[in-house]
Amino acid sequence: QWQWTWTKMLLSLCILSASIPFLLYLFSDSIDLSRPSDIGLNHTINMYLTPEQGVRVGVWHTVPEHRWKEAQGKDLDWYEKALGDGSPIFIYLHGNGGNRSAPHRIGIANVLSAVGYHALVMDYRGFGDSTGEPTEAGLTTDVLYLYHWVKARSGNSPVCVWGHSLGSGVASTTAVKLLEQGKQFNGIILEGAFLNARMETNKLTEHPFTWFYWKFPYIQYFLFNPLKNKDLNLPTDENLQKLRTPLMILHAEDDHLVPFASAQEIYRIAKKAQNSDERVKLVRFDGSLGYLHNGLYKDPGLPNIIR
Repeated sequence: QWQWTWTKMLLSLCILSASIPFLLYLFSDSIDLSRPSDIGLNHTINMYLTPEQGVRVGVWHTVPEHRWKEAQGKDLDWYEKALGDGSPIFIYLHGNGGNRSAPHRIGIANVLSAVGYHALVMDYRGFGDSTGEPTEAGLTTDVLYLYHWVKARSGNSPVCVWGHSLGSGVASTTAVKLLEQGKQFNGIILEGAFLNARMETNKLTEHPFTWFYWKFPYIQYFLFNPLKNKDLNLPTDENLQKLRTPLMILHAEDDHLVPFASAQEIYRIAKKAQNSDERVKLVRFDGSLGYLHNGLYKDPGLPNIIR
């Protein structure tokens, strides 16, 4: 009888583990991404850009928190002009699966806003309500277009990029493309960064419990992932050898998808390439804090780290 009881408990746990992400996906999918105010983002506007013919990408622009009262009822023209107010601007590139309404992505935008910065959070083509088929070339094209769109409106405001998880590879690859154009981001933040997108050949990402976390709490990355079965490279390890942009690496020791060893290797590569302790920083978040892969936005010290 006790064996049957334990079997039922185990089955219930498996069903719950699979159901919660599914329900969260349905909830996020039901959000009207064109109306960020519906989920409490009262100084954020939605816009759509067209990086290529037939491709439309959705972007949320959150202004600095001290301008929230001024932002009430304002249109896109006001938000565009606000980019030139001298405040730093961050283009946030999210990870694999879901859309710009995910809680941890909103969390980062809110932290940047509270510090006094602009945050532009984009859904790549094929993600959220953005149209088009996601490919490696397509992702970087979307980000390059957004960068140039921002630069055309931002005056002398510094423009940085923040890449989380898969977005770290998109950020570093885009930075190299910009370098080829004779331009560069003013700063780069990589959070929970992969060495590259070739997971099967990246020995530093081997972890005894990775299969569990991917198949249960993060099952949406398999079931609802526009990039599933895509041939991606996004070689952050190779890209950082070419870049000389100030870089900060944020990583939790208990990251269950990308082990901390990945951050250490990224730091080693970038530090060697830039030959500087000042231009390359690694910020470690203690594993006892329980931030895992998506929770760094909760850290009370993060605003000062970003400053």
